[in-house]
Amino acid sequence: MGIKDKVAIVTASSKGLGKAVALGLSREGVKLTICARGEGELQTTAREIESETSTEVLAVPCDVSKSEEIEKVVADTVNKFGTVDIMVNNAGGPPVGTFEQFSIEDWQKAIELNLFSTITFSKLVIPYMKESNWGRIINMTSYTVKQPVEGLILSNTVRAGIAGLTKTLSNELGPFNILVNNVSPGRIHTDRITQLAEERAKQSGISFEEALKSMDDGIPLGRVGQPGEFANLVVFLASERASYITGDTILIDGGLSKGIM
Repeated sequence: MGIKDKVAIVTASSKGLGKAVALGLSREGVKLTICARGEGELQTTAREIESETSTEVLAVPCDVSKSEEIEKVVADTVNKFGTVDIMVNNAGGPPVGTFEQFSIEDWQKAIELNLFSTITFSKLVIPYMKESNWGRIINMTSYTVKQPVEGLILSNTVRAGIAGLTKTLSNELGPFNILVNNVSPGRIHTDRITQLAEERAKQSGISFEEALKSMDDGIPLGRVGQPGEFANLVVFLASERASYITGDTILIDGGLSKGIM
């Protein structure tokens, strides 16, 4: 893919989609920083990736809702690898619920977790990308940016903000050969799907197994996706082969979203 020895930061990468993306990039020879809140699981993931790919991995504990911890991730990466070429912004989804169920504090937490973390990481890495006249910023959002989902009002709102940020940044950073895109998964088999299935089971009075199976409903391919399938798209967008793609929001949802655009 032409990105061997590039330097990437992948956030929320001790498990799930973030881990799959980190592994995919490391298979291309990318030098890697991974971060997540749980240090034990993070170190385990780093060892797994290094063992499989022989790629150097820096693991830095980080709560992405805290700016000072984000600053440490970027500083440690630059101290170790010298720069940042690829930034993959990822964070766990906000809680499930309706507008009246959430307090102002809940909204603030969702904004800090998903939107402001993306802003902060991007703000810190862009100078290094400008210096080398090459960069990739890939924001992991959700298909809810195209088709809002009932019960996910926090995600529907905050992730749409990331889509606006992405499009605007792509215009500003294009002259510096920095590409900025959104990748928007539908139902991919991670802990988030398990959480949503549990909520659906409670609300509908069905078993967890039935609720999990119902996650296949409405997907033309007839199944939820796998993390590796999602990671393939991110790795492509991070590569030289995606050199004319910027400002886009790309769905990877098995056809779940019904919109034309």
